Amino acid sequence: MSGPLSGVRVLDLTSNIMGPYASLLLADMGADVCKIESPEGDSTRSVGPGRNKGMSVTFLHANRNKRSVVLDLKKNSGLAALKRMVSTSDVLMYSLRPKTMAKLDLAYEQVRDANPRLIYCGAFGFGQRGPYADRPAYDDLMQAAVGMPLLQARKSGPPQYVAAAFADRVVGMAMTQAIAMALYYRERTGSGQAVEVPMFETFAHFVLGDHLYGHTFVPPIGDWGYERMMSPERKPYRTLDGHVGVSVYTDRHWQRFFEMAGRPEMAADPRYASLAARMQHVVELFEFLAQTFETRSTDEWVKLLVEADIPIVKMNTPETLLDDEHMKAVGFFQMQEHPTEGPIRTLGIAQQWSESKPEVRYPAPRLGEHTVEVLLEYGLTQQEVDAALRDGGARAEIQNSNQELNHA
Repeated sequence: MSGPLSGVRVLDLTSNIMGPYASLLLADMGADVCKIESPEGDSTRSVGPGRNKGMSVTFLHANRNKRSVVLDLKKNSGLAALKRMVSTSDVLMYSLRPKTMAKLDLAYEQVRDANPRLIYCGAFGFGQRGPYADRPAYDDLMQAAVGMPLLQARKSGPPQYVAAAFADRVVGMAMTQAIAMALYYRERTGSGQAVEVPMFETFAHFVLGDHLYGHTFVPPIGDWGYERMMSPERKPYRTLDGHVGVSVYTDRHWQRFFEMAGRPEMAADPRYASLAARMQHVVELFEFLAQTFETRSTDEWVKLLVEADIPIVKMNTPETLLDDEHMKAVGFFQMQEHPTEGPIRTLGIAQQWSESKPEVRYPAPRLGEHTVEVLLEYGLTQQEVDAALRDGGARAEIQNSNQELNHA
């Protein structure tokens, strides 16, 4: 066994970032994830640099530990092959809009009779009970919809998106959590079910826990937005030779820091003596920290604050993070020899398990690399697979039959 989800069969009909990130987390935990791709492949195969067509860095990082199966669901043989796979799968996950799934004859009501134990999980833009139900959605739209750019603007000027696929990855994690809990429910009851993970509502829950703020009360007792998080001064602090991230937060932290900064009298100032008081004067404290950190080097501050048990870290770039001593010690970045892409750097599995240890088992797959072997594993005969390949319902990079035929 490799990972706690070893033996769980997952059909992944998602694309882009959100769904593939969710299935990556399942695959890293040992699930057998079959990535069902259209003949054109996942769009992220072309996003970012790559050594070969269809194998971009974005795709490589989101799709290891998965196998690629190409099916054209607009053709009868492709759809029939997928339905055969559904009948013996544990999970079907998708990111198409529900109406599109219904048009493909793949709505939950259309597949559950063939497999009552199936976990049928969709992550898409909006909950199906509201007026936005049929709209498409992407990460930028979700950030805008819940107000992230305006929250950023209170710090830095014009509204801006966060520089990461923030909503996609948060909702992807929520999708993984939903699937895991549905599998647990099935273990107790024997029953599968349909689960919807709408992006809008899921990301709103994530953001508003911090920023609904005064509007939590009816009527409101203050503005929206957590002031400390939106302050323009909440940022890494410049040192003599770089930047550090610092969280001086508890009473003890501040008492020690005031002493270290040569201002012990500030600890007795009622404006700074408690968390509630400091929240009322957070901007001036941020300014004080900024001025203080400019007086020493990064290494000096890290040494002093680590010894005082005040949270601090050197600010990295993605490049310098590769040489971080902690990341090296835990082996987070690993080298892998990809069969077609050559040496690549992979991101480690961050969790540690005392049992059922997860592993990186497969490199990210080439388009249609596993079509034939997977379809045969799921019960199709060689004749059925060959017929689907001939009429375009299935495509494979290589078909292993009596001879090798290139279908790429």
